[in-house]
Amino acid sequence: MRPVIYVLSFLAVLGLGFWAYRAHYDTREALRDVSALNTEIAGLREALALQRAEWAYLNRPDRLRELASLNFDRLGLLPLEPTQFGDAANLSYPPAEEMFGRIDNSVMVIGEQTAEEDPL
Repeated sequence: MRPVIYVLSFLAVLGLGFWAYRAHYDTREALRDVSALNTEIAGLREALALQRAEWAYLNRPDRLRELASLNFDRLGLLPLEPTQFGDAANLSYPPAEEMFGRIDNSVMVIGEQTAEEDPL
């Protein structure tokens, strides 16, 4: 009986060693993948920062003003002035009855039948 226990113990140790070997290399591969992803994320963040800087550079007010004046014949763009904006008080709203229908204080419960709808 002892030789069987020794053989089974040896096979169990061998199996656990193989499992530990695979887990070690799977972990190393996962760490390499994480490192590659971190490198890619850093590159993308750098590219995004560069694009934001380019966008800010291209949207400078003096540059846009100059482009608008150069292309006035084709585009007809004028500079914004405070008089071009209105107040909310100047807007005309439709009457509340048109927007919401007739509002009354009655409440109808779904599934409730009125006297006209009662089949009995």
